[in-house]
Amino acid sequence: MKKKETKQGSVGSAIGIILCVLLLPILIMNVTMIVQGLINPGRVPAIGGYSPLIVLTDSMYPQIKSGDMIIVKATDAQNVKQGDVISFFDPDGSGVSVLTHRVVEIVNENGTVSFRTKGDANNAEDPSLAPAESLVGVYQTKIGGAGKVAMFLQSTPGLVVCVAVPMVLLIAFELIRRRKYEKAKNEDTAALLAELEALRAKQAAVEAEQTENKKE
Repeated sequence: MKKKETKQGSVGSAIGIILCVLLLPILIMNVTMIVQGLINPGRVPAIGGYSPLIVLTDSMYPQIKSGDMIIVKATDAQNVKQGDVISFFDPDGSGVSVLTHRVVEIVNENGTVSFRTKGDANNAEDPSLAPAESLVGVYQTKIGGAGKVAMFLQSTPGLVVCVAVPMVLLIAFELIRRRKYEKAKNEDTAALLAELEALRAKQAAVEAEQTENKKE
């Protein structure tokens, strides 16, 4: 019984560690992004100079699709080359929307750099030049479909399913494991007491027999 409970305890500890390893980075990343967003509302949150962005349109299809998550690296505007895919604050937007399009021309007017951009799937270039100060970063890689997952994680149902539910299951599993351990411990204790009682009864019987023999 002890070996079986020890094995179950090891399995339970391993499951707990795996859940923590999976959940902790997500929690740390979400908290970091939220804090950065509150401190610098006009900037895209980044970790180590890299920013994850969720793609909402197919303007860069087929290289980048709607629902993908892309990773862009903060880069000095002077290092951007024609043909690079860049992410930048939409000059025709509200100041918070970010576009990811390809640089078709680098414009330098009296030392002021800006970028003429175009989505690969679009028929025309973007109507306005993207100024250097609007640059968020240069596209590095993508994770197909991860944007949809990230959007779900940011929703209330996503937080419940991916954070609250695993935590509740982990706590419930630990409580069940402890109950089984206590039950096994009590059973072992009861068995030991019964064995001691049987030994006492046997010893008492032997002593009684010896006493009878002496009388005879």
